[in-house]
Amino acid sequence: MIANSASLKGKTALVTGAAKRLGAATALELARHGAGVVIHYGRSHTEAEEVAQAVQSAGAPAFTLPADLADPAAGAGLIDRAVELAGPIDILVNNASIFPSGTLETMTAGDLYANIDVNALAPLLISRRFYAQRRPGCIVNMLDARIADFDSSHAPYHLSKRMLFSLTRMMAVEFAPAVRVNAVAPGLILPPDGEDETYLERLAHTNPLGRHGNPEDVVDAIMFLVRSEFVTGQVIFVDGGRHMKGAMYGL
Repeated sequence: MIANSASLKGKTALVTGAAKRLGAATALELARHGAGVVIHYGRSHTEAEEVAQAVQSAGAPAFTLPADLADPAAGAGLIDRAVELAGPIDILVNNASIFPSGTLETMTAGDLYANIDVNALAPLLISRRFYAQRRPGCIVNMLDARIADFDSSHAPYHLSKRMLFSLTRMMAVEFAPAVRVNAVAPGLILPPDGEDETYLERLAHTNPLGRHGNPEDVVDAIMFLVRSEFVTGQVIFVDGGRHMKGAMYGL
């Protein structure tokens, strides 16, 4: 069991979508625990370089790696490129996602495919190559607490995250015993782009704890799964209990 901050020294993590928000927070926490970090980004080159500097300031190696995960070939090749940069990858956090609006009535086939490509297919393709290293490791997928309910304003996104939920369990079985596969499902943690903290405060009443969380809550859950060597196929909801309103007895 990984018991202290020194335990990740010599390990290397790949975090997708690590230039901003929860991805950046995850990369920095892994670095604080001693892991080198490959910081994947799409278009946020400047932000990725800033995260890399922060990782290095924490005393860990940092590498930046651009790729458009809407392109299946880019997802399929990401692990190999990361290995060329940093050596074997021990920890994979599939964090990158898109979050466009769209209803079941108005979404097009293209809308659905676009969400699946980034939010479900890319994690699958990256994870398969991670497993193909044939070495022990762990994968943490980023879901969404609303998979237990229904987000009618983001139907294509919702469907893609439900797919990633199923893939998490499937990969946990298929990639065992060498690779553990788990997920974290954040709830009211960060406001969407264009909103501020008042957005979170307006919705705080919707979960049993009556408040919103913060990125550290999500990062703590990710680190628990990285450390917990006898846990696989699980989802930790970091949502103040909101998911129980849609699934009291489980998914």
